[in-house]
Amino acid sequence: MKQKNLMRKFKNVLVTGGAGFIGSNFVRFLNNAEPDIQIINLDLLTYAGHLENLSGINGNHYHFIHGDICDSKLVRKILMDYQIDTVVHFAAESHVDRSIQDPGAFVQTNIVGTYTLLENCRQVWNERGGYEGNHFHHVSTDEVFGMLSKDDSPFTETTPYAPNSPYAASKASSDHLVRSYFRTFGFPITISNCSNNYGPYQFPEKLIPLIILNAINGKDLPIYGDGQQIRDWLYVEDHCDAIYSVIQAGKTGETYNIGGENQFPNLEIVKKICSILDHALPESPYIPHEKLIRFVPDRPGHDLRYDIDITKIRTCLEWQPSNDLAQGLEKTIQWYLQNREWIESVTGTSAFQNWLVTNYDKR
Repeated sequence: MKQKNLMRKFKNVLVTGGAGFIGSNFVRFLNNAEPDIQIINLDLLTYAGHLENLSGINGNHYHFIHGDICDSKLVRKILMDYQIDTVVHFAAESHVDRSIQDPGAFVQTNIVGTYTLLENCRQVWNERGGYEGNHFHHVSTDEVFGMLSKDDSPFTETTPYAPNSPYAASKASSDHLVRSYFRTFGFPITISNCSNNYGPYQFPEKLIPLIILNAINGKDLPIYGDGQQIRDWLYVEDHCDAIYSVIQAGKTGETYNIGGENQFPNLEIVKKICSILDHALPESPYIPHEKLIRFVPDRPGHDLRYDIDITKIRTCLEWQPSNDLAQGLEKTIQWYLQNREWIESVTGTSAFQNWLVTNYDKR
């Protein structure tokens, strides 16, 4: 049954983690879709957050604040000073490998940070007269549902939670917190659980940008295990469009799964990237780029398959992805080929190079 009859209006939107990959793409999307609203971007600028992701966005309707979502005084001040009526919460530690190395950082940001936002919004909005006209959207992941075998049905919004990594467990915890505020306090929330994103501005610790950049430079293309892990791939601009639909018209208290309907093994994704680069860079000395593929020991607890059912958001909000994998990869690769300065600015640190050695150089 369609439910797209509510159209929320928002004037002052707080985007947390808006200098990260998905967050910065959403800030750009929202700025284009709603040029008259005020966007406040709160980001701590950790390793994956870069102001370069937001170059060209300025003016009286956009404000960047460098700070931590765990800083309760700062969060409260922002909510009050800017009269925030809508929060879109992206800020999170999000890489499984890093959660294996340092689970505590994920507990702090993903759980304590989400609580800090929720509680301050609850207090400030009540002080302003109640929840009417206010909304909190929480961005989560399909990894909270655990792992599928090859023959299992895709995840739905009612799939039981079964996280398998510290990252997934911390996101599952934050989902439960957000839902509990709706059930206990009548707090106005929506939640979305998305599949693997890719596209412009993605920090090259993730599979697709790492493979693109290594292939361009003739470096090994590291693939965990046998490369048969299957993911659903969602082009980031499609994800932003879906979130926009949810914050406009999603039913309060509901969860929506967002996926790209592109399920391929990691090894096939890498081979597709190599094929596109072979045509895009005909003078490259590394053709065929596929010869650079190198298998490395699998990471602990590596889930075999994720797949996500988007029937609910397609039916209720009339949203579906616009880009298949071929279109999305072409756009992504062209963006990385045309933005070498951005690449150099985010990968030129010793910390990033050391991280690559720690995770992939396991001979």
